[in-house]
Amino acid sequence: MKPQLDLIGLVVADMAASLAFYRALGLDLPAEADAEPHVETTLPGGLRLAWDRVDVIRSFHPDWTAPNGSARVSLAFLCGSPAEVDAVYTRMAAAGHAGLEPWDAPWGQRYAVLHDPDGNAVDLFSPLT
Repeated sequence: MKPQLDLIGLVVADMAASLAFYRALGLDLPAEADAEPHVETTLPGGLRLAWDRVDVIRSFHPDWTAPNGSARVSLAFLCGSPAEVDAVYTRMAAAGHAGLEPWDAPWGQRYAVLHDPDGNAVDLFSPLT
């Protein structure tokens, strides 16, 4: 079998804060998951997204340290319209998750960047037309 992308994993310092951020973006994550060391959900299309607390990662990789510097990976959320990009960005920024304010990108999308509680880049986008 050829390898296939099946899961994207995020390492989090505060599970409840991270899950609250992704709930605010529309992911269906049960409240009881906030206390779990590992959480995952299946997204439309079958790809899974998972969160692991730092202590879980260190249980099998004791020398793990959080990367520093600029993010090299981001998650991107498709919005229904350019106006929705603006509205979601405004709501999330008001909750303390600002990044790069919405702009009309030269590749034909309304685009914005948020930062989740662990500093991961989370993009919002919609076609301009």
